[in-house]
Amino acid sequence: MTEVVPGVFRIADTCHVYVVAAPAQAGEERTGIAIDFGSGRVLDLLGEMGIDRLTDVLMTHHHRDQAQGLARAVGAGIPIHVPPVELDLFEKVGEMWSGRQLSNDYDLRDDRFSLLDPVPVAGVVPEYRTATYGGVEVRVLPTPGHTPGSVTYVVGEVAFTGDLIYAPGRVWSLAATQWSYTENEGPAMVVLSCELLRREGLDVLMPSHGEPMTEPDDALDQLSQSMQRYVNFRRPHPWDVRGLLHNPFVEVTSHLLMNKSAQSHSYVLLSESGAAMVFDFGYDMSTGLVHNTSRAARRPWLASLPALREHYGVTSIEVALPTHYHDDHVAGMPLLRDVEGTEIWAPSHIAPILAAPLHHDLPCQWFDPIPADRVLGLGETVRWREYEITVHDLPGHTLFAAAYEFQVDGHRVLVTGDQQDGMGIPEERQEILNFQYKNRFRIEDYRKSAALYRRLRPDLMVSGHWRPRWVDDDYLHMLTQRGEELVALHHDLLPLDRLDLGADGVLCRLTPYYATVPAGGELVLTATVRNPFPEKVVATIEPVVPAGWEREQGSLTLRLPGGGMDQVHLRLGADVVPRRRVRLAVDVTIGDLRLGQHAEALVDVVGEGIR
Repeated sequence: MTEVVPGVFRIADTCHVYVVAAPAQAGEERTGIAIDFGSGRVLDLLGEMGIDRLTDVLMTHHHRDQAQGLARAVGAGIPIHVPPVELDLFEKVGEMWSGRQLSNDYDLRDDRFSLLDPVPVAGVVPEYRTATYGGVEVRVLPTPGHTPGSVTYVVGEVAFTGDLIYAPGRVWSLAATQWSYTENEGPAMVVLSCELLRREGLDVLMPSHGEPMTEPDDALDQLSQSMQRYVNFRRPHPWDVRGLLHNPFVEVTSHLLMNKSAQSHSYVLLSESGAAMVFDFGYDMSTGLVHNTSRAARRPWLASLPALREHYGVTSIEVALPTHYHDDHVAGMPLLRDVEGTEIWAPSHIAPILAAPLHHDLPCQWFDPIPADRVLGLGETVRWREYEITVHDLPGHTLFAAAYEFQVDGHRVLVTGDQQDGMGIPEERQEILNFQYKNRFRIEDYRKSAALYRRLRPDLMVSGHWRPRWVDDDYLHMLTQRGEELVALHHDLLPLDRLDLGADGVLCRLTPYYATVPAGGELVLTATVRNPFPEKVVATIEPVVPAGWEREQGSLTLRLPGGGMDQVHLRLGADVVPRRRVRLAVDVTIGDLRLGQHAEALVDVVGEGIR
């Protein structure tokens, strides 16, 4: 045990564990907080530090050398606080172990270097903000690289950096920075994290492995440069990662910026007041996405904001607008709201999806609810600062998508999300219509969006993953043709002349799709049934439940108008035995069309005290 700076003790263990002493109060017990925990040996050495007890444990990342003794902290009643990205690798790590793919595995993250068993967590640490733990003020900064979710804790001018840096210009592990097969996401993140930490005016770096560094700027600069060389070595062409951080924005017009660093482009509308509005905000300053889509593999952060302030004089980000609900367009919005006070305005058909993830069976939904601060009507025009923004329904890529129309710098702009790629050139390259069946694509959606574009006649269309597109009559004609071709293809391939199964072939859906119910409690499912026939028919719905569940006796019937739909509510009694992902279904017959167990829903049955 060593007192590395006054009031900060380092304990040699499976990693360095640091104890920060709280300000002493005369006559009261002396307390401190631990940063990382190792094997828990720190608890045996508190007396040598003059510390009576630890009030909190703060984890820089999830690796087992940092965390293997956390059961001792739980036993001592010490609250554990973890990085938000890595929450599931602490309190739900058992799910990772039971579900982690092992065969044919291309996910190279060190997620298996996690706890063997879950531990209860008091909460997640507030990134970009300062919180007080046991009387110690701690600023929390995201520093991905060693892991996607790693954080650094700053107390005064002392930074506890986890395994971001080992020594000037060096890391504890290069292997840990390789998150996916053949790719290079982690090393580039190390460069970004080093450059962002250099702006913090630090006096000392305290690594999880290695010695304290009393020249932080030089140490971080050396690592940034050496890791940049490593990044370039593994690429066919150099990648100026530091330059991307310096200014990730492209001026589409003088008051409309495109964030080229984001996994899905976000767009910034600048007001003369200094305020800004963003359209979409998912994975800012991304160096790539690994194939695994778990929470611990996804890193929302706000790394582009310093450049926005420095180069464009932005004083506040007042509003964020999603074009649709997909994670790469919204994952960063909760952090933006928490840190910047940004309001989230969502169209009326997108807001419910964001507010209740997995109520509907849809792909690409973020893990947590994102409630809207303001719900916008379709067709509504809203005023923000000097701009008027009109919301348009834009189904196609997904049923739950919107386009935003506004005038800026003399141009009519339409923000279209992921609807189409905007890369089509008449007689050279066809336009790609980005429809996905699981997103609830409907056969005529692109016919309708082409009609919307012709009616609005924007000068410029901007999208999530492609270059901005200046619009002319030839392009509008191409979109019209492609929409008609898409309709014709589906009519050629599907039996729509007699049986309208729709584009996705789904005639019944259950909501909520994924729910939680107490053991022995009641669950109400809603079955929404659509008639594929032009004439009215009777639909029969038979609930299918596992042993131990209760259901009302008999089948339920609906009288459906031709091409219409209706709903029926199913009251089910859960088993008294807790169990994850219980499968429920409905056996459906519509007229003389026997569909069988056409729709399913999942439910977690939980006992008292089960998280």
